[in-house]
Amino acid sequence: MPERRIIRRLLAIASSCALSACATTGSANTSELAELKAEVRAMRETQSRLEKRLERLELHASVSQARGASAPARDASAAPAAAPAPAFTTPDLTVVKLKPRNEPAPSLPTRVAVVEPSPDDMEMFISSASESDSAPASADSEPKEQMDTTVLDAMFEQAVAALRTGNVEGGVTRLLRFAEDNPRHPRADNALYFSGLGQMGLKDFTSAAKTFERLIDNYPAGDAVLDGMLRLAECRLRLDQKDDARALYTRILTQFPGTAAASQAEQRLASLSH
Repeated sequence: MPERRIIRRLLAIASSCALSACATTGSANTSELAELKAEVRAMRETQSRLEKRLERLELHASVSQARGASAPARDASAAPAAAPAPAFTTPDLTVVKLKPRNEPAPSLPTRVAVVEPSPDDMEMFISSASESDSAPASADSEPKEQMDTTVLDAMFEQAVAALRTGNVEGGVTRLLRFAEDNPRHPRADNALYFSGLGQMGLKDFTSAAKTFERLIDNYPAGDAVLDGMLRLAECRLRLDQKDDARALYTRILTQFPGTAAASQAEQRLASLSH
């Protein structure tokens, strides 16, 4: 170690200096002797300190060597032994085969009860079909191009508003034209019904009866057909055709029992019998 070599050299130099100082004491004077003694004393103290330091350094060096030798052995003894990996074994599985059941599927009801229409219903549909087939075809009766639904709905509302605001003739004309130009529109039957009401308001019961007949013939499944039949019977009464009116009321009772229109027809039949 460099530091220990330096200390040993200093100790050797101090010893030689002390010997030379002792050898020259005979020839030096008293003052120089005192100075030399003081220097020798200081050098001895320095030598003592250096010797103590050297001893400590040698002690530290021996301890470090002992620790370095024991460290690998301790590390080797502290490391736990690795446990052997367990061997993987495939478990024995039993193969089970599932057999499909031979039970038949439950049967579902597929029969639907068929209800034959009544003779009156057949007569109504046959008569309406024959009249529509026998009508001559003309260029005016051909359906026009379908317009936008929003525009058609607005036209229908404007025509009905004309009836309500007093322009009965204008409203009737618009509604009849609407039903003629748009026969497939969902409100075509309503247009005929309201136009018939307008004609009744104008006291034109003959034209109103024709309009209601057109409604019943062209739209037998429409939502305005029952009210149209009641209004047609009323027109028959205004035209002094009581038998036709009675036949219409009876038809309503027979074909549409339990409806509000049937209740009205029953009341009016009772009034006609008196």
